[in-house]
Amino acid sequence: MRLGLAGTGRIGTAHAETLQGIPGVDSVVVADVDVTRARTAAAKLGTDVVDSVDELFALRPDGLVVCAATDAHPELIIRAVTEGIPVFCEKPVAADVAGTLRVIERTRSSDVPVQIGFQRRFDAGHVAAREAVSAGRLGRLHTVRSTTLDPAPPTAEYVRHSGGLFRDCSVHDFDAIRWVTGREVAEVYALGTNNGATFFAEAGDVDTGAAVLTLDDGTLALVSATRYNGAGYDVRMELFGSAGSLAAGLDRRTPLTSAEPGVPAQAGPPYPHFLDRFREAYVRELTTFTEVVAGRLPSPCTPADALEAFSVAEACERSRAERRPVRLAEVRRISRHT
Repeated sequence: MRLGLAGTGRIGTAHAETLQGIPGVDSVVVADVDVTRARTAAAKLGTDVVDSVDELFALRPDGLVVCAATDAHPELIIRAVTEGIPVFCEKPVAADVAGTLRVIERTRSSDVPVQIGFQRRFDAGHVAAREAVSAGRLGRLHTVRSTTLDPAPPTAEYVRHSGGLFRDCSVHDFDAIRWVTGREVAEVYALGTNNGATFFAEAGDVDTGAAVLTLDDGTLALVSATRYNGAGYDVRMELFGSAGSLAAGLDRRTPLTSAEPGVPAQAGPPYPHFLDRFREAYVRELTTFTEVVAGRLPSPCTPADALEAFSVAEACERSRAERRPVRLAEVRRISRHT
């Protein structure tokens, strides 16, 4: 199959390289609003390149991978579906809940599959945790802890357009919590602080945040995120139940040092960034997309799934700003009338 890829930034270039190694993918054609960047990426990777997204669509690829800027996601998803091209789009579907709802409404009547990129669904540890919960091996689940700790902050420009820590970063935790537990989030209470670069506060964002999520069965999920985890990139999910506990993302490279005497430090260097930490998960995710394109699998993560995770992020931003608990029903009600 021939796949098109729109957006040749860091994640787009990584995805193009991954796609070329997947059996059944004969060629990858890339495009970017920055033609020079697209040509540079194509020369580095050995892919085909065109000078515009219009040219990319004109080629009628078997599937489209969207790694462009967030504000381009809705148009590209809707256009691909309208033209009958299965589409994979990195999160988010749109910049806000209302925009996500509009994409869902525009694509609802189509049977063209749309897969949204939440790679933790393909991470071996998170898959094993989901299986353990589903099989009842942990008993009654009472507490979940999920963390996304970046080793260093992004640029000020990135932060200005990111949508905030909960929408940009913790949304992965929110999706993973829903997916692993099989439950929905009913209510959130979130807080954030700024003790780092001033550009976070200037953008109305925070550099460190925490949220307590109450799931629809009463399970409590504790989510924490920061842009300043100097020990290294750290993504973990810990699950505690009446019959046992389990951790995903706890391995020999986890940048967590025990204060207990005689306990050895981690054996390997910490993961420098998300592309390294989730390398195998991205391969599984994009391999699954090729199966979706071929019609052998349904989309494993639909825009409706993304909407649920993004709604939790929206509720957390509202909670942080207003310093109060926010029920998910409130976010959904307001968004549907926006």
